[in-house]
Amino acid sequence: MSAVPKALAELIEALGQLPGVGPRSAERYAYFLLKTSSFKSEKLAKSLNNLHGGVKQCPATFALINADQDESPLYSNPDRDKTTIALVAEPFDIIALEKTNSFKGTYHVLGGLISPIDGIEPEQLHIPELKKRIQDDKVKEIILATNASVEGETTALYIQQELLPLDIKLTRIAQGLPMGVDLEYADQITLGRALERRQNI
Repeated sequence: MSAVPKALAELIEALGQLPGVGPRSAERYAYFLLKTSSFKSEKLAKSLNNLHGGVKQCPATFALINADQDESPLYSNPDRDKTTIALVAEPFDIIALEKTNSFKGTYHVLGGLISPIDGIEPEQLHIPELKKRIQDDKVKEIILATNASVEGETTALYIQQELLPLDIKLTRIAQGLPMGVDLEYADQITLGRALERRQNI
């Protein structure tokens, strides 16, 4: 017989499936939710319940958008420069770059980084859609804004080789980004400078 009530044990198990949450953290989160008001727990449950139905991917950029939107506002906005694309690994990288207030182009989310050890191959990334956008939007510059990690550099090199025949300007954010730092965790000033000082490749 378990010393933990079934409902609490199930919550601990569910929380433990989240990345970076170990057994002890899962227990602390579950106990916090049990002790807090039922209103907060219900609000969390409602948010989780609405998550998949309320969010979808932009068909052009693969950024996350509201379910009732046709395209990302960062793409459909006429003030954004569609001829310049910042290529990022994940949707939340867009938020990091937007906070710099120094980029007025559009974005394209790859959907990950090449990492054979994690089972992510080039075929799983949104590269064919990127090539189509380059043609459709008459793109002049692609900014490779992947993380300064082995996977980020590998992906950037692969993209560079794939786009070489298209005769397009390729730049890479590099200065100011330490090795191993995820884009989403870089501070706004450092990230802004990395964008401004991007280099031709």
